[in-house]
Amino acid sequence: MEAFFRGWGRVAGLLPGPGDLPAIRRAPGRDLLAGLTVAVVALPLALAFGVASGVGAQAGLVTAVVAGALAAVFGGSNLQVSGPTGAMTVVLVPVVQRHGTDGVLMVGLMAGVLLVVVAVLRLGRAAKYLPLPVVEGFTAGIAVVIALQQVPAALGAAGKGEKVWQVAGHATLRFFEHPDADAPAMALGVAALLLVGARWRPGVPFSLLAVAAATLLAEALPTLDVARIGSLPNGLPAPSLAFLDASMLVVLLPSALAVAALAGLESLLCASVADGMTTGQRHDPDRELLGQGIANLATPLFGGVPATAAIARTAVNVRAGASSRLAALTHAVVLAVIVFSAAGLVSHIPLPALAGVLLATCVRMVQVSTLTALARSTRADAAVLAVTFVVTVAVDLVTAVVIGIALAVVLALRQVTRSARLEPVPIPTDDAEEDAGAGTRGTPGPSTGHIAVFRLDGPLFFPAAHRLLTRLSEVHDVRVVVLRMSRVTAIDATGAGVLGEAITDLEVRGVTVLLSGVQPNHDQVLDALRIAEHLRRDHLVFPDTRGAIRHARELARADRPKPAAH
Repeated sequence: MEAFFRGWGRVAGLLPGPGDLPAIRRAPGRDLLAGLTVAVVALPLALAFGVASGVGAQAGLVTAVVAGALAAVFGGSNLQVSGPTGAMTVVLVPVVQRHGTDGVLMVGLMAGVLLVVVAVLRLGRAAKYLPLPVVEGFTAGIAVVIALQQVPAALGAAGKGEKVWQVAGHATLRFFEHPDADAPAMALGVAALLLVGARWRPGVPFSLLAVAAATLLAEALPTLDVARIGSLPNGLPAPSLAFLDASMLVVLLPSALAVAALAGLESLLCASVADGMTTGQRHDPDRELLGQGIANLATPLFGGVPATAAIARTAVNVRAGASSRLAALTHAVVLAVIVFSAAGLVSHIPLPALAGVLLATCVRMVQVSTLTALARSTRADAAVLAVTFVVTVAVDLVTAVVIGIALAVVLALRQVTRSARLEPVPIPTDDAEEDAGAGTRGTPGPSTGHIAVFRLDGPLFFPAAHRLLTRLSEVHDVRVVVLRMSRVTAIDATGAGVLGEAITDLEVRGVTVLLSGVQPNHDQVLDALRIAEHLRRDHLVFPDTRGAIRHARELARADRPKPAAH
């Protein structure tokens, strides 16, 4: 029973509570306007991503409404807006081709279960360890990806290709073959109005005003050749579990793992980006994963595709002035109202106007000062930033984050390895006893009976161990070596193993090895691998260097040849 209550306490701490209300009460009017603005921008994206996933436009709209509402209520960010995304369609298309629509719905349900489990285990907090260059490179890359996604609509030309840059390039070629200034003029005009208006009057919802003005202009000038959103589905389907097939669980598990990983990673990164775009906002990563899990559990029941936080819509939400989850909830409610009552009105909105809104959002997403500072900070940070950015644009965001983190870890290990040192140190002078091996630099001389003392600084683990301890093989004309371990910050199995090899090598050459200052927290790995076990047995491990050097002098005296008798 105690375990049950403890487990329930872990879950209850992730659920909505009274702490959400102060943010909602702060500026409800501004949140409602922000939600309305995001809904207008999210509508064509939801339809397009539903079609791109292979399930259909209605599935995209259902996802935006159901997942958008549930993630807003149960999620861990005040600013996130969830729904279908372009990155998710890449994972879903192969599932549709192999297993049909029912396969996609099952994958979404299974991914929802996985996300809830990860949230309850409190694994979301690991996202706070993401390196800043990875987050900033990802943000800049996503801004470029979103901008490239708008190129076909902004130019009024269709594009094709597997990657977003291929689609944008093809659309550009098509435009120059048959140029028409109407669509690009509207897109650039809307973007310019938003960018200038945001500086002039930050509190005014210029995105909504610009879209409304572009729609009125398109209606007033029938000769204006711009594409519209077009007809919309009217109504949401009834919830159903008819798609469940227990025999497909094992087959669909790899796809469910991929969807859960993408949903979790994209949502947590999106939340970090949203926090960075404003002040005073901090998301709860575990609650965010729970919100995404609940959203993906419910969406398949209505025929929707797997969802995740959408960076494009979240950025629009932040720039429109949102400060609480009321804005994201409003976005979902507005989309539902549109489905049931205003589909005909919204169908007249020009696509280039929406492209202009997103282009302006992309410009405002990128913090040039932060990117410049990171690029100038260190070469390692600049490399991680550049690689994450390029891979985000050229490949996909999951690959970009994985490669960025891997590169950051490799470069960090390289830096840590360089900080580890093995240095000879001076041997304290004993006025009562002359030590033939005590050089001022701790470097043994050519005579017998010499002592050498070496200090290990920093971590003794796999990247640095061989480089450091192979230096001991260069020691010559020495009878006793003292290894000072008090400044070793960490030691792993590889480091302990190499230390054991170095000790054995010295002993084979007739050198006695003493250890001093071994920290208690390093004893576990040394004892587990039976490193220096014989040294402890022979009382050659000392708590401090002074005692080790005193014993080394006694050993050196014992090994000195006696003077010849006259």
